[in-house]
Amino acid sequence: MSRVVLVTGASGGIGRALCKRFVEAGDAVIALDRNAEGVASLAAGFDAGKLTALEADIGNQESVLKALAQGVAARGAIDVVVANAGGALGTTLAHTDAAAWRRDIDLNLNGTYYTIEAVREAMIERKRGAIVLIGSVNGLTSLGHPAYSAAKAGLVSYTKALAMELGPHGIRANIVCPGTVKTPAWRARVAQHPQIFEELSKWYPLGDVAEPEDIADAAYFLASPQARVITGVALPVDAGLMAGNRLMANELTLDPY
Repeated sequence: MSRVVLVTGASGGIGRALCKRFVEAGDAVIALDRNAEGVASLAAGFDAGKLTALEADIGNQESVLKALAQGVAARGAIDVVVANAGGALGTTLAHTDAAAWRRDIDLNLNGTYYTIEAVREAMIERKRGAIVLIGSVNGLTSLGHPAYSAAKAGLVSYTKALAMELGPHGIRANIVCPGTVKTPAWRARVAQHPQIFEELSKWYPLGDVAEPEDIADAAYFLASPQARVITGVALPVDAGLMAGNRLMANELTLDPY
């Protein structure tokens, strides 16, 4: 299977895993990221015939359109979009001012909208396409980072709208909702608190947290023909976190699982 796949936020931990997963499957990847150094590093790790890495800020609609014009000229029409770019600033409401709120909403929600809008009409004309958004379990419940969480919750609703409206045109849309993922973004916290993943794992029924490759595998499946009748789905990839609060259940029942 050879398709043209757009991946945003491509130079981060999950982004790189996504690019690798699709390239290894034989797809050509257009990789977008606003980090110029990251884009250069990403491109160096792949055969130029397999991946085109471009600098673009998805929070700026013109930047997205310009980069995608370059990408399509180099690779052809986009078959799959994996809208992965995102990030969190304010940890709590008390530490979130108006600027931080706008930044998190623009990056996580508006930027994803700009990305999908840039390819939506072309997909409709071709009567096919797969869209996979990378959300978060923060969009399903309250786990801190309120602006980021509000944006990710918005993406769940947006995914359902895409699935409903684009389904008649042969286009599917789904969202992957990761829990904690061992990405480079955690390096500073791990340096300060080396046991953080071990401590977090107690909240996860499987006793572990995800690797970037786990998210990439889920996204790849949802974009594949094997998921041809799956659309509008919010899929937690979270080692069971959203299944329930095991520690609270233990206290309620006095019967450890």
